[in-house]
Amino acid sequence: MDTTIKDFLTEVNKRNRNEPEFMQAVTEVAETVIPYIVKNDVYYGQNILLRMVEPERVISFRVAWIDDQEEIQVNRGYRIEMNSAIGPYKGGLRFHPSVNLSVLKFLAFEQIFKNSLTTLPMGGGKGGSDFDPKGKTDTEVMRFCQSFMTELFRHIGPNRDIPAGDIGVGSREIGYMFGQYKRLKNEFTGVLTGKGISWGGSLIRPEATGYGVVYFVQKMMEHKGTGLRGKTVAISGSGNVAQYAAEKAIQMGAKVLTLSDSSGYIFDAEGLDEEKLTHIMELKNIKRARISAYLEKYPKAKFVSGKSPWEVPCEVALPCATQNELNEKEAEMLIKNGCICVGEGANMPSTPEAIHQFTKHKILYAPGKASNAGGVAVSGLEMAQNSLRYNWTREEVDAKLQSIMSDIHQSCLDYGQESGYVNYVKGANIAGFVKVADAMLAQGVV
Repeated sequence: MDTTIKDFLTEVNKRNRNEPEFMQAVTEVAETVIPYIVKNDVYYGQNILLRMVEPERVISFRVAWIDDQEEIQVNRGYRIEMNSAIGPYKGGLRFHPSVNLSVLKFLAFEQIFKNSLTTLPMGGGKGGSDFDPKGKTDTEVMRFCQSFMTELFRHIGPNRDIPAGDIGVGSREIGYMFGQYKRLKNEFTGVLTGKGISWGGSLIRPEATGYGVVYFVQKMMEHKGTGLRGKTVAISGSGNVAQYAAEKAIQMGAKVLTLSDSSGYIFDAEGLDEEKLTHIMELKNIKRARISAYLEKYPKAKFVSGKSPWEVPCEVALPCATQNELNEKEAEMLIKNGCICVGEGANMPSTPEAIHQFTKHKILYAPGKASNAGGVAVSGLEMAQNSLRYNWTREEVDAKLQSIMSDIHQSCLDYGQESGYVNYVKGANIAGFVKVADAMLAQGVV
């Protein structure tokens, strides 16, 4: 079996040299899915996984725009349309200097499985640009978004490819891109998700990824006979996902100790409450300040520069910042300090070595494709509401989100049970694979 997996990865690596993030994502899936394929004749010999790792379409384009000093700037835009076996391409747009083909292919590949797990009819895609919104004026961001959409609009549509937000793409950027799409197409359609509630958006969409992570972690812990109430929680990041994961964890009775950004992390031994979290949201969302500014109002807290919060003793860890932010040494530190559960809010935030430590010590570990699927799940619900020309209430959407996260957890149990332990990586990968693979087999070699 090891030889079969190695041969597969060698073949994929030949076509995707110098793409470490993509190969990391493919390796994790291959190690759990290939043994399942070999044991099931319906998939064996069909090269399903080899077809799945090859994007159906890769789009790259120039984005030229003019800054406030009237200087012409040039960025690169992408859209990876990875797999449409179970529905139109669905996945976010990321605006960040680190964006390249490898990062977006890894995200698009992960999106195939994530979308499959939601049980909603959505294929996998991802896109974005190496543009950095930080430090840009609203006018500069608008000019960039309009230029970006002037090319992207040719490749997307409500029944073809429906982008959403991701890192660097919030309600402001979605608004500018939607406005440009509407201008170019002369139609009002649900071609983007994450829209404002007054123009086609869904309630709970901003909160969905963070809430979904916490709902999934609660299900994991309930399966082990416990829950979040009274547990200490360390969270990395301070963006959308981290903020709403903290909010829901607090509502469920947990004690949230940390949040972070690229400059370092804050540690509040008394725990965050709703008032403190509201202040952090104001700092990050309105003032766009560094997380260290939290200490100006709450001086009893501690700021640690240049580090991640995984050295803080906690029972639950929620990495919600970015890929590969949690390494082997930090995983060992978490386990040594009594961590019993890790739920990924970001995409692939744990390195392979960190994941090995979590599984080796049999602690609860939820991969992002399962635990952070709440965001795309509510994007799917937003698409449904757009088609109906109708909005569900906050309570209705939240109930549907909880139901979807519960179903994903059950799928992981169905395929991830091992002797006395649930391997959520294995469960999520196989459950996500089966639905897409069945559709691909039914549709022939296309």
